[in-house]
Amino acid sequence: MAWVGAVALLAGCAAAPSATPELQGLLPTPLLLLGEQHDAPEQQALQRATVRQLAQQGQLVAVVLEMVEQGRQTTGLPSEASEAKVREALDWREASNSGAWDWAVYGPVVMAAVRAGVPVLGGNLPRAQMRAAMADVALDASVPPDTLQRQRDAIRDGHCGLLPETQIAPMTRIQLARDRAMAQTATGAMRPGLTVLLIAGNGHVQRDIGVPRHLDPGQSHRVVLSVARAEAASSDPEMRLTADRLWVTPPRPPKDHCADLKKQTGR
Repeated sequence: MAWVGAVALLAGCAAAPSATPELQGLLPTPLLLLGEQHDAPEQQALQRATVRQLAQQGQLVAVVLEMVEQGRQTTGLPSEASEAKVREALDWREASNSGAWDWAVYGPVVMAAVRAGVPVLGGNLPRAQMRAAMADVALDASVPPDTLQRQRDAIRDGHCGLLPETQIAPMTRIQLARDRAMAQTATGAMRPGLTVLLIAGNGHVQRDIGVPRHLDPGQSHRVVLSVARAEAASSDPEMRLTADRLWVTPPRPPKDHCADLKKQTGR
């Protein structure tokens, strides 16, 4: 099994990079879960190329996005729909708003699907349901205890240890509810012989802690993680547990997210 996919990236000074995703050995599959680092534009280029490749082969039935709330979709829009109409259908908000996603980054991925006549579906937990999810203790039992603990540790570390301990469990439940919502949306879009492509952050698609934990037992799927770094160890034992393939893109400039968070919180 190939753990490090052969990904070709050709970057120009003014043009967006062209990308060739390595899909051989991943298909056919009813569910292709494609992870990303949100700040790596080469990875969004790979996503766009994946959409186009699957659509050209007549294999793509739907694209599910973490970036859009569950219930929003482009189903019914014509392939020539304007970007404004597509954004309206998906309730895509401006990046300047808190918690929003940059259309300049993800718009090309979305429009590639729309132009191919493939519906784009929101998969993420709606904001209106987050408060209820935080209080839903039943979510704690939706994954094995070791997975729950890993999710809690990830929430704690992801917030640089700045979250009050009383908030760890409620915030973890939101994460679990988001993964469950994406799993439900993706499986609901499946059609025999075709592929649903789910695009989300790496942590959401990892087989050991993410969306796959919320699929029915035995549900066939493939997982690709995308990482921005110089190289990846093909013998990484953790990799074998979390994904079928690793796509490596050029490293990103280092950024101290914890310093930024501390500045925002005044701590």
